[in-house]
Amino acid sequence: MAIAVIDSNFEQIVLKSDKPVVVDFWAEWCGPCRAISPIIEELATEMAGKAVITKCDVDACSEIPMKYGIRNIPTILFFKGGELKGKIVGATSKANIIAKIEELA
Repeated sequence: MAIAVIDSNFEQIVLKSDKPVVVDFWAEWCGPCRAISPIIEELATEMAGKAVITKCDVDACSEIPMKYGIRNIPTILFFKGGELKGKIVGATSKANIIAKIEELA
């Protein structure tokens, strides 16, 4: 299951991770977000030990989406070593997300 990140735990889970981290910015009311949610959950299981898969509800968090300029959802950010390394805006395929993760490995 994807890890829920919020303003207070983002640094510990995302920025201090020794593995690549995927952050899915989403909201309950967002149709495209709900469409890719099963993909995110599958990746959380499939990539266990290789990458950290997280979700950030933009309605529950304000600082993190603002800090990273999240204006459209879904937006998926990719981090490695505490640094932002990539971004996908809008609904996308599982293959595209996996390809981005593999770029970070």
